[in-house]
Amino acid sequence: MLILNAKVAHTDSIYAQLVLPYELRENSRLRTALASGEEVAIFTQRGTVLRNNDLLSSDDGRVVQIVSANEPTYRITCNTPHDLLRCAFHLGNRHTMTQVADGFLRINQDSVLKEMLEGLGATVVEEDAQFEPESGAYSAGGHHHHGDHDHDHDHGHNHSHSHGPLAPIPTRQKIHRGIDTKGS
Repeated sequence: MLILNAKVAHTDSIYAQLVLPYELRENSRLRTALASGEEVAIFTQRGTVLRNNDLLSSDDGRVVQIVSANEPTYRITCNTPHDLLRCAFHLGNRHTMTQVADGFLRINQDSVLKEMLEGLGATVVEEDAQFEPESGAYSAGGHHHHGDHDHDHDHGHNHSHSHGPLAPIPTRQKIHRGIDTKGS
């Protein structure tokens, strides 16, 4: 069995490609098979989400390229940027994994969310597409991709630039509401 346990930034030779849907790409421990039938085990740092074109290597130097599988998704567009922003707000308010792209949003298919989005004036189209949702602002690798392998990771490798959370993680935070009569 081929064991993949290290992310690499580049390689001279790709041994194979492994096509996975998002749901499996967010597992740090996974047993699956390549298209050839060869069994493969993935062991990555907990919390690691594999993205399209990520490269994983084995102890013997073989490198496998991760490819995002096409999945049943909705492509959400609106007539104005304001309306698209409203849709993004409502999806975020429901903690919905959402891919943010230039001029559209993409989510996994869900009829309840589709109805809500259409009620907000969005055009919602079913499509089979690669799903690359945003990682959360508090996730360890807060970043997103636009198809190229030009992203940052901090997994013990020596990269010239890497980052953690997009926002500081507060240990204690007072929740501020519009009307707070306690302090008056």
